[in-house]
Amino acid sequence: MDTEGFGELLQQAEQLAAETEGISELPHVERNLQEIQQAGERLRSRTLTRTSQETADVKASVLLGSRGLDISHISQRLESLSAVTTFEPLEPVKDTDIQGFLKNEKDNALLSAIEESRKRTFAMAEEYHRESMLVEWEQVKQRILHTLLASGEDALDFTQENEPSYTSELGPPGRSSLDSMEMVYARQNISEMWAMVKQMTDVTLVPASDALKVRTNMEVRMEFVRQALQYLEQSYKNYTFVTVFGNLHQAQLGGVPGTFQLVCSFLNIKLPAPVPGLQDGEVEGRPVWALIYYCMRCGDLTAAMHVVKRAQHQLGEFKTWFQEYMHSKDRRLSPATENKLRLHYRRALRNNTDPYKRAVYCIIGRCDITDNQSEVADKTEDYLWLKLNQVCFDDDGASSPQDRLTLSQFQKQLLEDYGESHFAVNQQPFLYFQVLFLTAQFEAAIAFLFRMERLRCHAVHVALVMFELKLLLKSSGQSAQLLSHEAGDPPGIRRLNFVRLLMLYTRKFESTDPREALQYFYFLRNEKDSQGENMFLRCVSEIVIESREFDMILGKLENDGSRKPGVIDKFTSDTKPIINKVASAAENKGLFEEAAKLYDLAKNPDKVLELMNKLLSPVIPQISTPQSNKERLKNMAHSIAERYKAQGISAKKSIDSTFYLLLDLITFFDEYHAGHIDRAFDIIERLKLVPLSQDCVEERVAAFRNFSDEIRHNLSEVLLATMNILFTQYKRMKGTSPTTPTRPQRVMEDRDSHLRSQARALITFAGMIPYRTSGDTNARLVQMEVLMN
Repeated sequence: MDTEGFGELLQQAEQLAAETEGISELPHVERNLQEIQQAGERLRSRTLTRTSQETADVKASVLLGSRGLDISHISQRLESLSAVTTFEPLEPVKDTDIQGFLKNEKDNALLSAIEESRKRTFAMAEEYHRESMLVEWEQVKQRILHTLLASGEDALDFTQENEPSYTSELGPPGRSSLDSMEMVYARQNISEMWAMVKQMTDVTLVPASDALKVRTNMEVRMEFVRQALQYLEQSYKNYTFVTVFGNLHQAQLGGVPGTFQLVCSFLNIKLPAPVPGLQDGEVEGRPVWALIYYCMRCGDLTAAMHVVKRAQHQLGEFKTWFQEYMHSKDRRLSPATENKLRLHYRRALRNNTDPYKRAVYCIIGRCDITDNQSEVADKTEDYLWLKLNQVCFDDDGASSPQDRLTLSQFQKQLLEDYGESHFAVNQQPFLYFQVLFLTAQFEAAIAFLFRMERLRCHAVHVALVMFELKLLLKSSGQSAQLLSHEAGDPPGIRRLNFVRLLMLYTRKFESTDPREALQYFYFLRNEKDSQGENMFLRCVSEIVIESREFDMILGKLENDGSRKPGVIDKFTSDTKPIINKVASAAENKGLFEEAAKLYDLAKNPDKVLELMNKLLSPVIPQISTPQSNKERLKNMAHSIAERYKAQGISAKKSIDSTFYLLLDLITFFDEYHAGHIDRAFDIIERLKLVPLSQDCVEERVAAFRNFSDEIRHNLSEVLLATMNILFTQYKRMKGTSPTTPTRPQRVMEDRDSHLRSQARALITFAGMIPYRTSGDTNARLVQMEVLMN
C-alpha cells in the first residue's frame, strides 16, 4: 500500500470519530485498553457461571450422540431405577385370600432359602479365604524367621572377627590365609571340641518320657558334672605332660613313672624358685600343698594320697578327711566331717598365706564358694574345675549360703552374670563354648557357636548329635527364637529351636546341593509344624520345587512305566507319600504340568488325568506348531494314554472319558486347521458331541449336562469349527457344475438341504444348551447359517 492509501485511511478514521461524537445518545467511553479488558473478563465469567450446566449438557450430548446414544433416553432409564433389594420380602395379603397367602408364603420361603444360602456361601468363602491367608502368612513368616535371626539371644553379631578359618584339610595355596602352625591349632580346637562332646554325652540316661525330665533328673546332672571333671582333669594332665616333655632340661623328669613324678617335674617349671607363704614343709623338695593340688588337678587322688601319707605328721587330721573324701562314691564327705572341716577352715585357714592349701580345703569341704582362688586357678579351665568340684546336689539344710553352690546357680553365673563380654568371645569362641558345654548348658553353647559364621557347621553337627542322643531340649514352636526359655520350665533351662537351626543352615546350599540338604532334613522326620504337617515331607517338597530337580530327588518314570529310584529312596522305602506331597505342593503353586508328572510317578492316575484335562482344555482350539505349548502337552498326553492302555491303567470314569474326548478334540482341530475338513467332519460326527440333525438335538442337549467344564469351555470353538466345515462344504458344492451326468440336480438339492439342516441343528443346539456362549459365537453361527440359505 502506498502513501496515498494511508492518507485516505486516516481521513476516514477522523470522519468516523467526528460522527460518533455528534451522537448524544451514546455515552462517552473514557477507559484505556487494560480497563476494557478487565471489564470484558468480568462479563465473561458471569456468563459462564450462569450457563455452566447447560454447557455441560451440550457437551455430553455431543460426545454421546457421536456414538449413537440418546442422552435423554438414558437419563429417563437412570431415573426409573429402583434401589429396592432383589430379595425384599413380599408384601402380606389379606387373610381371606387363601391362594394369594399360600403363593406368598411359598415365594417367601424360596426367597428366604436363596438368601440364606447366599449368606452361607459368602460366609464359607470368607472363612476359606481367611484360613488360606493364615496358612500362607504362617509359611511366609517361617521363611522370614529362617532368613533373619531374631533379636535377643539371637541378635546378629556385626563385630569384626579376627578368627582363622577352621577347616578340616589344608586347601590349595591361595585359598586360606592360615600358615601351617595356625592350621594345626585350628584342627586342635576342633578335635578338642569333639572330644569334649563325646565325653559329656557318655552318660547313662534314666528312663523318661521326654528330654526335659532326663535333663532335670538329679542323677543325670551329677553324671554331667562328673564327666566334665574327668574331661578337665584329663586335659590338664595332657597339658602337664606336654609342658614337661617340652622342657625336659628344666623339668628334670626321673624316678618311677606316674602322676607323682610328672607333677614333681611340672612344679620344677611352674615354681622354679621358692614361693613365700607356703606351709607344712616339702616332699622331695616340692611344696606339699602344691603337690596335693596338682595331683588332684590331674585327676589322680591316689598320687595325692601318696603325698598326704608322706607328710601326714605336718597335716594333722587332714589325712583322715582326705581318705574319706577319696573313698566316697560322690567325692563328698559325711555331714559331720564336712561341718568339722568347714569349722576348721573358717577358724584357721580362711586367711592362710598358702593358696594351694586353701584351694584343697575348699574343694574337699565344698566351702567358701565366694573365693575364686585366683592365685591358683588363674585359667578359665582351672576355675571351672574348682567350681564344679564345689557343686552340690543334695540339700542337707545345714550348709550356709556361702558354702552351698548348686549347678543352676553356677550356670546362671556363667551365662547371665558373666556372659559373652567377660570371655572375649570374638578372640576365643571355643573357650566360651567349652564353658557353657561343660556346665551342661548345651543349647546355649550351640546357639552361641551357631552365630559364628565360620563355626556354624560345628554347631549344627553338635546339635544333631545331642538330638539323636535325646539330650537336646527343643523349642515347642518353630516361631520361637533360636534360644529361648519357655513358661513352666525350671529356672536356668534353655531350649533350642532345632528345626529353625537346620533350616537356617541348609538355606544357603539347599538350592545348589539338594542331596546334602536332604541328609539334614531327614532328622526332621518326626517333627511337626504348626499345622501338624510332617517337617521332612514339607522340606522335601520345598526343596524339590525350588531346585526343580524332580528326577534326581524323586526318581524318574521310564518308558515301560517302571520308576528309576531317586535320592529320596535312601531315606524311605515308601516314597509314594512324599511324591504325592510334592505333587500336591506343585499343584497348589499352579505348576500343573510338573504336578501331573509327579502324580504319574506316584501311580495316581486320577490326579494325572485330572491335571492333564486342565492343561489340555485351554490349548485344544489352538493351531499346533513345532515347539509350541500345545505340541508339548499333546505329546505328553499321547504318551500317558498309550502307556495306560498298554498297562490297563484307568482312572475314574468321568475323568477318564473327559481325557480321551479331549485327545479326540485335539485330533479334530489338528485336521481342521490343516484343511482336512472331510476327515475333521468324520471325527466330530463319530464323537457325537454336537447334533448334526434335528432329531439328535434334544439327545445331545441332555448329554451335554454330563460333560465336564473342560469340554464345555471348548464348545464355542467346536460349534464354530463344525459350522465352518459345513459352510466350506456348502461353498464347495455350490462351486461345482450343478448339471453333470454323475451328479444329478436332485442329488445336489438333497445335499444342499442336508447341509442347511445340519447348520440349523447346530443353531438350535447352541440356543438350548444350559451354557452361556459368547455373543460373538452366536452371531457368527447365525451369519454362516444365513449365508447357506
